Amino acid sequence: MPDLKSALFAAALLAALAGCASWWPGGTGSRADPAALPALPETAASAPPALTVQAPAPARALLAQHLNLARAAQLRADEALDEAELARLIASTPAQARELLQTEGWFEPEVSVSRQPGPAAGAAQWLVKVDPGPRTAVVSLQLEIDGALKAGLDAGEPAAKALRASLAAPPVVQPGAPFRNAEWAQTKLSLLERLRLAGYATATLTQSSADVDVAAHRAALHISLDSGPHFASGQLQIEGLQHHDLATVQHLAGFSPGTPLTDTLLLDYQDRLLKSGLFDTAVLSYDPDPAQADAATVHVKLGERALQQAQVGVGYSANTGPRVSLEHTHRRPLGYPLVVHNKAEWGRDSQTFSGDITTHPGEGFYRNLAGVQIERVLSPTDAVLSQRLRLGRTTDTPRIERLYFVEALNSRRSDSVGVSSAQAISGNLNLVLRDLDSVLLPTRGISLSLQGGLGEAASRSGRSGPFLRAYGRLTGYLPLGSQWHGQARIEVGQVYKQDAVQVPDALGFRAGGDDSVRGYAYRTLAPSLLRGSTTTTVSGEVLLTGSVELARPISADLPSVWGAVFIDAGRASARWADYSAAFGYGVGVRWRSPIGPLRADLAYGQELRRLRLHFSVGIAF
Repeated sequence: MPDLKSALFAAALLAALAGCASWWPGGTGSRADPAALPALPETAASAPPALTVQAPAPARALLAQHLNLARAAQLRADEALDEAELARLIASTPAQARELLQTEGWFEPEVSVSRQPGPAAGAAQWLVKVDPGPRTAVVSLQLEIDGALKAGLDAGEPAAKALRASLAAPPVVQPGAPFRNAEWAQTKLSLLERLRLAGYATATLTQSSADVDVAAHRAALHISLDSGPHFASGQLQIEGLQHHDLATVQHLAGFSPGTPLTDTLLLDYQDRLLKSGLFDTAVLSYDPDPAQADAATVHVKLGERALQQAQVGVGYSANTGPRVSLEHTHRRPLGYPLVVHNKAEWGRDSQTFSGDITTHPGEGFYRNLAGVQIERVLSPTDAVLSQRLRLGRTTDTPRIERLYFVEALNSRRSDSVGVSSAQAISGNLNLVLRDLDSVLLPTRGISLSLQGGLGEAASRSGRSGPFLRAYGRLTGYLPLGSQWHGQARIEVGQVYKQDAVQVPDALGFRAGGDDSVRGYAYRTLAPSLLRGSTTTTVSGEVLLTGSVELARPISADLPSVWGAVFIDAGRASARWADYSAAFGYGVGVRWRSPIGPLRADLAYGQELRRLRLHFSVGIAF
């Protein structure tokens, strides 16, 4: 490494010329042992020096990484410094050590360098001994703000007061913390970044100072910021549209001219554009011209997705076995602002076709929809065929999804004894509420799914009558320390009706399987019905299941592969008086892949007294 050798020599020479008073005997706080410097010809070379740093752990790590002498120890034998170069490097080490320590808040260190006996002839061993002394701590941080934010504070505006309070939050240096140059520099950058993300795009640092009292080991910090004007939105300047309507992009903005431009506002707009399914890319920006701050032009650069897209997929689930799927999407059929999506999926125990027509997003982000679904699900004792027709409206934001619809449902259940069928017409509301750090791979937060439906059911084998169906599923994620992660889930459901009224089997509940109670087959934890000499499974009118799971990465080298332990419990029953939970527990492996978590679980079903493997994976082409 000739470049490294040259750099070390130059650094040693400059440091020796600039800091000789600090290392030669009689200098302040540092010294090098002159007897340790060999008097050999400058052309002679020896093996690279070995270095030992004797200091408290934080200081030792700093010096062992950054001292030029430590870098010299990494040279190969044929690149070693000659004795004159090494002498200059040793001479400069105390001064360099003091400079490094000062960046971490040690302003009065004692540093000495001495040569130690080596294990082999010609091998130099050096000891850098450090007493860093007391560490300087931050005692105060004074923050002064001018500009539009100052005017807002003086006027008592709530938004200005909230922003001012947030500026004091970590990672800003806090009183009582050690004074470190890196954190001091990061503090100034962080404050500017927070102001700019809050809509003060031209915020500047006007002054900063660190008043260090070496004798008292105290540092008083001062920062002055000029927020500049607070930018508000003006007109949208939209580029990249070829097939879709300008009104669609405007509706997805969700804000009007005069709205304060914050980073959150633009990120939410970008998220809605991408989740609409109409665009591959969306880049948002605005002009940081102070003269136009009251009505800054917002630039929206879009890349449209292909009008038509086909996708083939293969997968496997322990619930329904191997499967193949075919999807087709048209984002503007016959030139109309509609999205038509059809999907057919064929699995061993489940076959499904769904077709949906939705409008492009309108005001309030709402889309009208019409859809049809045909599904056939097999279990060990029966098969349920259901057909659904839906008309409704939907909206989807990063934190909440709403779906209102009316549904006509026909459900046909067959087993070894016979066939039964029922129909229902209902009005429904589905909500999904999310507060997660990541929708795809969450580790913190909660997700709540709620479903409610009110309708009229009819069948030949039972009375017609009204019913109410309610369902909820709450899932929570929480980090437990630096490695462990906890996950808990509870779901509950019930169909309210008179005893003689028969609702379609597809509206009832069954438990068991990958996302329910592991250790049991899919949809097998449900009421049993004796029909002649045959026992068959039917859907229950009440449901309660729960799960607790702990997981952590298997190793530091594979941070995306987690091991897990879990306990599941629950069942679907005909009524609460008959309810008793079935338990399953086991271990598993998760791969947190870019397309979502892939899981393999080995679960023991307590009632069955045997192990069951749960595994799911899917690939789209």
